[in-house]
Amino acid sequence: MTGRIDAMGQLNTLQDPHGMVIMKLTFEAWPRILAGDFWGGLAAMLVALPSAIAFGVTIYSPLGSAQAALGALAGLLGATALGIIAPALGGTNRLISAPCAPAAAVLSAFAIEYLSGGESIEETVLMLSLLGLLAGLLQIIFGIVRLGQLIEYMPYPVVSGYLSGVGLYIIAGQLPKFVGAPKNAHFWEALAAPWQWQSLVVGTVTIGVMLVAPRLTRLIPAAILGLLAGVIAYFVLGLADPALFILTGNPFVVGSLGGGGSFMAAMQSHWQALLSIEPVRIWPIAVPALTLAVLLSIDTLKTCVVLDALTRQRHDSNRELIGQGCANVVSSAMGGIPGAGTMGATLVNISSGAVSRYSGVIEGVLALMAFVLLGTFIAWVPVAALAAILMVIGVRMIDQHSFQLLKQRATILDFAVIAAVIATALTVSLMAASGIGIVLAVLLFIREQIGGEVVRRKVCCNENFSKRVRTHEEMQMLVEQGWRGIVVELQGSLFFGTTNQLFSALEPELKTRDYIILDMRRVQSVDVTAAHMLDQVKDMLAERHGFLILSQFPQKLPSGRDMQQYFDQLGLVRPDSPVRLFAEVDEALEWVEDRILEKELCLLGELDPLELSEIELFKGRGQHTLAELEKCMEKRSYKAGDKIFLRGDHGDEIFLIRKGAVRIMLPINDNHSHHLGTFGRGAFFGEMSFLDGNVRSADAVAFSDTELYTLSRNTFNTLSEVHKKLALGLMEGIASVLASRLRYTNAELRVLES
Repeated sequence: MTGRIDAMGQLNTLQDPHGMVIMKLTFEAWPRILAGDFWGGLAAMLVALPSAIAFGVTIYSPLGSAQAALGALAGLLGATALGIIAPALGGTNRLISAPCAPAAAVLSAFAIEYLSGGESIEETVLMLSLLGLLAGLLQIIFGIVRLGQLIEYMPYPVVSGYLSGVGLYIIAGQLPKFVGAPKNAHFWEALAAPWQWQSLVVGTVTIGVMLVAPRLTRLIPAAILGLLAGVIAYFVLGLADPALFILTGNPFVVGSLGGGGSFMAAMQSHWQALLSIEPVRIWPIAVPALTLAVLLSIDTLKTCVVLDALTRQRHDSNRELIGQGCANVVSSAMGGIPGAGTMGATLVNISSGAVSRYSGVIEGVLALMAFVLLGTFIAWVPVAALAAILMVIGVRMIDQHSFQLLKQRATILDFAVIAAVIATALTVSLMAASGIGIVLAVLLFIREQIGGEVVRRKVCCNENFSKRVRTHEEMQMLVEQGWRGIVVELQGSLFFGTTNQLFSALEPELKTRDYIILDMRRVQSVDVTAAHMLDQVKDMLAERHGFLILSQFPQKLPSGRDMQQYFDQLGLVRPDSPVRLFAEVDEALEWVEDRILEKELCLLGELDPLELSEIELFKGRGQHTLAELEKCMEKRSYKAGDKIFLRGDHGDEIFLIRKGAVRIMLPINDNHSHHLGTFGRGAFFGEMSFLDGNVRSADAVAFSDTELYTLSRNTFNTLSEVHKKLALGLMEGIASVLASRLRYTNAELRVLES
C-alpha cells in the first residue's frame, strides 16, 4: 500500500499495490485507520486462532495423544507466520491468512499413510514440515510463472465438490475426538466404540453455543464463544470428576505446549533435521506437495475474488501466491502448519473496521502474543471442543446449494461431477478428486461444445447479394445462377469434437456448389483436426473446379492465435490452392458474383466505356433525345483511389458510370470508414443530392480507373423546360431502378431473418 503526499506535506491518498485509491486521508486520520486495523486484526485472530489450534491437533493426533500439544503449537506457529508474512509480501488488503481445512485434510491423511508404512513419529513430523515447505516453494513458482489466473478459473463443480469433500473429510476425522473414541480410531470404528460422555457433553455445548451465538451478538466471534463454553463445560464436569483436573496423561485436553528453553532447543533441532534431509527423499512426497500447493492456492484466490467483490478492489493473483508461498515456507521451517487466505477470518476483519493489509500483520502479532501469554490456558483446551468447532466448519464447507442442480435436467451432469469429486475425495484422495473433477469438467465442456451448432446459417448467393450495385440484367442473372455459390456462417469452436458435424453440414453443398464461402467472424477457436477437414473440403471442390472461400477472420481468437496465420502455417492457403481469403464477407460475395457474371455474360477482359444509349437508365430512348441530353452532360475521368466527392460536400450532380467502379464509404473516424456499397459499369450514384438538394451523405471513391457522365440538377431543370417527356422519363427511370434495388434488399432481409 502506498500514499500520496500533497503540497502541504500531508498524506491525502491511501492506495493499494496497484495504485487504486482506497480512501482520502490526512495524518489526522491515521489513528482511525490504525484503530480499524487493530480491531480488525484482533477479531480475526480470535476467529483464526481456535481453528488453527484445532487444525494442528487434527494433523498430529494420528501420531498419538501425546502429540496433540505439538499439533496445537504447530497451529499457533502457523497462524503467527502466515499472519505476519503473507500480508506483508502478498499485499491484498484486509486478507487474513491462517491454517485452513485443506491443509488439515491433506496433512492428516499424509500422516496416517506415512505412519502405516512403518516410519517413526519423529520421521513423520519431519516429513510433515518438509511437505508444507515444498508446497510453499511450489506456490512461489506458481506466482513467478504467472499461474495465478489459471488457478482462479477452476470449474465451479470441481471447487464445490472439493470443498464439500474436504468438509465431509473433516467431519469424519473429528467424530472420533468428538465422542472420545480410543486413539487412532477411524469413523466407523468410532461409531461402534464406547463413547465418552464427558467428550459428548463438551462437544455438544460447544456446537450449541456456536450456532446460537450469532443470533445474540456480533461483537465476539462464535468460535471464541463456543470454545469458551466448551472450556467452562469441561471444568464444570471436573467438579464431578476430579481426574479431569490432572493435566499429565489427560486424553481429554490438548496438554502442555512446552517451556521457552525447550521450545528453542526443539526449534534448533528441527532446523538441523530439515537441512540434513537428502534430496532423494523429496520425490516420494512430490505429489502430496503439489496437491497441497494447488488446494491452498485455490483456497486463497477464491477468498481474494470474494474480497474484491466486497471491497471493489483488485488483487494481484501472482503476487499473492508468492506471498502465501513465502509464508508457508517460513511456517513449515518453524514447525508450523501451512495455510491460506481464509474466508471466515477475512470477513470478520472487514466487518471489524480493517482498512489495509496491515490488519493481517496485526493478526499475526496478536497470535504470537496469545501463544506467549496464554500457553498455560491453551494446554487445558478440551480436544472435544476443538473437534466440535471443526465439525461446524466442515458442515459449513458443504455446498448445500449444489443440490439445486438436481432440479434442472440441464444441470444434473454438473451435480454428477460434484458427487464424483466428493466420492473420490472420501475414498481415494483429495488430489485424485481434483484430477477426476477437472477431467469430468473438461468432458462436460466438450459435450457442451459438441452439442452446440457450429453452422449458424446458410444463405445461397441468389438470396444474399454483395453491396455491389448492378444492372437489372446482371441482377436477373445472379438470381438465376446464384445457387452455384453459398455463404455458410460458422460459430463457436472448430475442433476435433465438432469436425464431423461441420463436414456433415458442408457435404451436401460439395455436390452442387462451385463456391462455398465460410463466414468465420463468430469462430472462437480452430484446431488442426478442423483445419485438416477444411483441406479435404478444398480438394473435393477443386475436383469440380470450385473454390473454398474463407472470409472475415476474427482479429484475434480468445486464445490470442492469429487464425489466418495458423492456416498459412498448416498449408491450407497456398498460391496454387483453390482457396481464397477475403477480409469481409461482402468482398467474397462480390468476387463470386463477378465470376458467375463473367461466365454467363462473357464479361471477360477490359471493357470499353459505355455510351449513353447503352446505359440501362436510357435504353429505348430516341437517338435525337439522347443526343440532346448528352450535350448537357459532362464527361469525367478518375484514377483508382481518387475522391469523387466527400461527405458534407455541396453538389447536385447525378453520376452515371461508363467504365470502372465506385465505392461509397461512410466515414466513422479519421482512420476508419464503413463500406456502404459498390457501383459498377452502367449504374448511377449521387441521386440523393440530385433529388433533394442536400449535402452529400457519404464519400464516393473511385475503386478502379473510372469514367463518368455527370448531370447537375440545374442543368436538368433547364433541359426539362424544353424536353418535358425526357425529364419525366429520367425521373421514372431513377425511381424504377431504386425500387428494383429496394425489392432485392427486402428479399435479402427476409432470408436473413428466417
